[in-house]
Amino acid sequence: MPKIELLEKYAQLSVEVGANVQKDQLVWINASTETKELARLIVKAAYKRGAKRVSVQWSDDYVSRTGFDNMTIETLEEIPSWSIEKMQYFVDQGGCVISITSPIPGLNAGVDPLKMQKASIARMKALKFYQDHMMGNHSQWSIVAAPNKVWAEKVFPNLKGEEAIEALWDAILSASRVTESNDPIAEWADHNKILLAHNKVLNDYQFKSLHFKNSLGTDLTVELVKNHVWAGGGENSTKGVYFNPNIPTEENFTMPYKFGVNGKVVATKPLNYQGNLIEDFWIEFKDGKAVNFDAKAQRESLKSLIELDEGSSYLGEVALISHDSPISNSNILFYNTLFDENASCHLALGRAYPMNVKGGTKMSSKELKDAGSNHSMAHSDFMFGSSDMQIVGTLEDNSIVVVFKNGNFVI
Repeated sequence: MPKIELLEKYAQLSVEVGANVQKDQLVWINASTETKELARLIVKAAYKRGAKRVSVQWSDDYVSRTGFDNMTIETLEEIPSWSIEKMQYFVDQGGCVISITSPIPGLNAGVDPLKMQKASIARMKALKFYQDHMMGNHSQWSIVAAPNKVWAEKVFPNLKGEEAIEALWDAILSASRVTESNDPIAEWADHNKILLAHNKVLNDYQFKSLHFKNSLGTDLTVELVKNHVWAGGGENSTKGVYFNPNIPTEENFTMPYKFGVNGKVVATKPLNYQGNLIEDFWIEFKDGKAVNFDAKAQRESLKSLIELDEGSSYLGEVALISHDSPISNSNILFYNTLFDENASCHLALGRAYPMNVKGGTKMSSKELKDAGSNHSMAHSDFMFGSSDMQIVGTLEDNSIVVVFKNGNFVI
C-alpha cells in the first residue's frame, strides 16, 4: 500500500475535485470489498468537506459471480422495490456519487451471457430515473480507482501479490496526478484549463463530420449533431456545481449523429465488459447502426452488448485523445476503461450525454431524439486510437481540416 498521506491526498482529490462535494450534501459511495481502505478515507474526506451524510453501497464481485451461477434468469430480473426506493430518495435529495472501480478481469468468464444481459436490462429499466439524473448532470458524480490482486497481476504479469498491487497503485496515482510532493488539486485546476481551451478550438470549428483512418483497418466517418458541444475535463451540473466525472481524464468528447456513422472501426485495446475481456474486435456501421462485428475472444459478450437494446447498436460518444499523452506514454494496458479510454481515441456504444448538444440538459427525450441523440440503457466505451491515426474534419461548407496526424492533434 502507498503511504497513508498519499492515499489521503487521493481521497481528498476525489471529494474536492472529482465530485466537488457541497456543504450539507448527501454523498453516495459505490465501493467493492476490495477497495475498503480507500472508501474509508473518502468517507472521512467527505465529512471533512461538510457532507451531511455519507453512505457506502458495498459490493463483492465474487458474491455477484456466485449469484449468476446459482440464480435463475427470472430471479435475476426481479429488482427489489427497496433498492429502487433508496436510489429515488438519493436522487430526490440531490446527492452526489463517487464510484471506486476495481475490476476483476475475466471473473465472469463462463457465465451464460443471456443471464448477464437479462439482469442488466432489468436493473437499467428499474433505475432509468437514476441514469437519466446522473447522465444529465443533475448531480455531481465521479469515478476513481483502487487495485485488487487479480487486476494488478493482469496488468503486471511479471509481478505477484503485494508487488503487483503496489505497482498498480503507483500507476493509478501517477495517472491521477497525485504524488508525494505535489498539490494535485492545483494541478487539476491547470489541467482542466488546458482541456477547456482544446474544447473551445473544437467547438469553434463545428465540424459536420470526422473521418478516421489508420493502417489497422479503421476507415470510419462519424457525422456530428448540429450545435454539438465538445466537453472534457470538468463539467457543470445543472445546479452550477463544477466537477470532474473521471479521474484521470485526457479526453475531448462530443455527440455523434445517431444515423450518420459509416465504415469500419478496429479496436486497439480490449474491452472489459461485465467482467469479460472482449479482445481483437471490429465493428462495421451503416447509417449509424452496427451491422457486422467479430472478436477473437468473447464474441458473445460483444454480441450481448450490441443487442442489449435498440440504441446499443448505435454510437453515443466520440472522443479524441492524442496518442502522445501521459497514460498512453506509460505503455500500461490497464484493462479498465477509466484509464485505457484516456490513452486512446474512443467511441461509445449506447447512450449519448445530453450536455454534448447545445441546450441538451434542458431538452425533453423527444427533443434530444429529434436533435440526433442516441438513447440506450448502455454506454460502453471502446478504444480505437493508434500512433498512425489520421483524422480529417469536414466543415459545413465542405472544406476540410486536418485534425489528427500520426495519432496526435495538429489543431
